[in-house]
Amino acid sequence: MFAICNLAIVPLRAEPSDRSELVSQVLFGEHFKILEQTDKWSRIQLAFDTYEGWIDNKQFQLISEANYNYLSNSACIMSADLIEFITTNNNSLLPISIGSSLSFLDNPEINTSQFSFEGMKACGVKPKSELIKTAFMYLNAPYLWGGKTPFGIDCSGFTQMVYKLNGYSLLRDASLQATQGEALSFIEESEPGDLAFFDNEEGRITHVGIMMEDNYIIHAHGKVRIDRLDHLGIYNIDTGRHTHKLRVIKKII
Repeated sequence: MFAICNLAIVPLRAEPSDRSELVSQVLFGEHFKILEQTDKWSRIQLAFDTYEGWIDNKQFQLISEANYNYLSNSACIMSADLIEFITTNNNSLLPISIGSSLSFLDNPEINTSQFSFEGMKACGVKPKSELIKTAFMYLNAPYLWGGKTPFGIDCSGFTQMVYKLNGYSLLRDASLQATQGEALSFIEESEPGDLAFFDNEEGRITHVGIMMEDNYIIHAHGKVRIDRLDHLGIYNIDTGRHTHKLRVIKKII
């Protein structure tokens, strides 16, 4: 079966339980495959990044396989404002977050609720230089494990959404994103928009941020913030100590 998210933000959980870990979120308009179902829960695979998890059966709308393929092959049109509104068929308002997908609105077979949207849209591939401008829109967003919005976001959700809004695809987790792109030998080779990855004591990549000019980095740690980066890692300008150990910098674009 196939479906689309018709609510603002739906939690994607590790297990079929309201108490289970939040592993990601499904934003308005994102489409997905349903891999298995129980009476209350569905295990899904998102079309954009193939990420899997469980969502509540009351929080999506079924669509046909043909319409799933239509959305998969359509240009990705997204909401470009931090918060905007969808107007429903009874003239009530549904608030949606930046990065919500709008591609289905022009298809009456999918848009059976007659949603309409009049806000700013993002579509197509933008120059790499636009990545930092987009990243600044999330500045001070609180950290939330599994989050993908300005009201709560994790480090890899932040990088994924910034890239997505500029027309580029990243996988969901930092360890998965680290498999993409070309590794750089030195920090000095990096450009604004490149990704820096950081590992823990076991050597597992657990953190990612976006490079800026002059060895600054914007990343989600407590909140989306800007810190210094050197050969040891991230130097927190508030605490005066290093917080993350640098593993590799990658040029994705």
